[in-house]
Amino acid sequence: MNSNQFKILIADDNPQGAELLEAYLAETDFLVKTAGDGEQTLKMVSEWNPDLILLDIMMPRMSGFEVCKRLRSNAQTKTIPVIMVTALDQLADVERAVDAGTDDFISKPIKQNELLLRINALLKARHSANDLARTLTYLEALQLSGIQSPAR
Repeated sequence: MNSNQFKILIADDNPQGAELLEAYLAETDFLVKTAGDGEQTLKMVSEWNPDLILLDIMMPRMSGFEVCKRLRSNAQTKTIPVIMVTALDQLADVERAVDAGTDDFISKPIKQNELLLRINALLKARHSANDLARTLTYLEALQLSGIQSPAR
């Protein structure tokens, strides 16, 4: 999986937190942009279409929970992997994040290797899901055209 094709949006209102995540990703070929609040995050998602979002929970103008819910309710953004990155670490916070639709949850302080492993795992899963969806669409088109798919 070639990482230079993947775009990652970091959504964090704390400049130091965003800079740390950017520094962790600097050694990769990911394209990285940042957003400073929930509303800006949604705007950047619609304009830039990232492959993955690192989403802080406690942000002004809209929490990470609400951002995630809105992403999941939109057909264009519902499959973008979201990792909630936060100082919150109580089980209730994790449950609320899962209820909002997050794919993963990581508590600060963050270890670079762990973050990169989680990012790569989610990107690989999304890539596989996209391949499967394309294959299913192709097979459905074949079936509609009356062409039989190859026997196994």
